[in-house]
Amino acid sequence: MTDLVLTPTLIQNRADKLLLASGSAARRRILENAGLAFDVEVSDVDEAHIKHEGLQQNWSADTVALRLAEAKALSIQKTDRLVIGADQMLSCDGTWYDKPEGLAGARQQLLELRGKTHTLHTAVVLCRNGHILWRHVACPKLSMRTFSHAFVEQYLALEGEACLGCVGSYRLEGPGIQLFAAIEGDAFAIQGLPLLPLVAALREMKVLPD
Repeated sequence: MTDLVLTPTLIQNRADKLLLASGSAARRRILENAGLAFDVEVSDVDEAHIKHEGLQQNWSADTVALRLAEAKALSIQKTDRLVIGADQMLSCDGTWYDKPEGLAGARQQLLELRGKTHTLHTAVVLCRNGHILWRHVACPKLSMRTFSHAFVEQYLALEGEACLGCVGSYRLEGPGIQLFAAIEGDAFAIQGLPLLPLVAALREMKVLPD
């Protein structure tokens, strides 16, 4: 079911209304704040199957993120619409991390990532008529500080289930910022959508004005 997004201020031709193939609240917020007109249609993609294939085929995390984004965009049967597909992988020391399963899983992720630098592989694609027209991957690097077990418990008590919807168990735009010592890369990509490359591509396609 399509969820209509109403944006008060738009810098875009209504005739070129986009379609976001993601239920991510963060991606939706980023696009809304950028003044884009779009609808939301959540894709039905077997992410676990694609990730398993990636492990079997020894794909890079970049490749897996792109395959996921492409699959989401291509799954939306709206031939006359420009579809945005996006996804994100987290890798650290050769291990891929998914969204945590429960607060116990979040605790385990945070303790494993503590004191290390991990990479977020954030992919975005544009698709129309079943064809991928543009693709991009951003790879910001984030270094977690060596926080205490007590801090983890305080953090989880504060965030609760809000952190379960995020790979890595943190929201950088919330209390999760206190987990980090250093961040390198695109802040929008960390939140799930490389916005500047995306709007540049939309300008090239004449969806947005020069």
